Amino acid sequence: QVQVVESGGGLVQAGGSLRLSCAASGSIFSRMGWHRQAPGKQRQLVARIVSDSNTYYADSVKGRFTISRDNAKNTVYLQMNSLKPEDTAVYYCAVTVLARDYWGQGTQVTVSS
Repeated sequence: QVQVVESGGGLVQAGGSLRLSCAASGSIFSRMGWHRQAPGKQRQLVARIVSDSNTYYADSVKGRFTISRDNAKNTVYLQMNSLKPEDTAVYYCAVTVLARDYWGQGTQVTVSS
């Protein structure tokens, strides 16, 4: 079994920063990423990482968010800077191994204006 646990969410004022962490147990993952879902909206991909040189960011967060991973710890991070109220959502970590995706329970990020 693969267990995925996110942490680091919370309440922050607009313009502030948060760092999300996701620890995944069970394997070395080919891909790790972050998704988010705001109330009444579809879940969307925020950022994804295969390696330090192979990353993806949604246009809405590009330049503000940075994804990184520590393979020794099977942990992926999302550094979120210059947060905006529209970033408010439940953030989910997803990891991939052998073409199977495993999801965390989500962590709430609330950005107040």
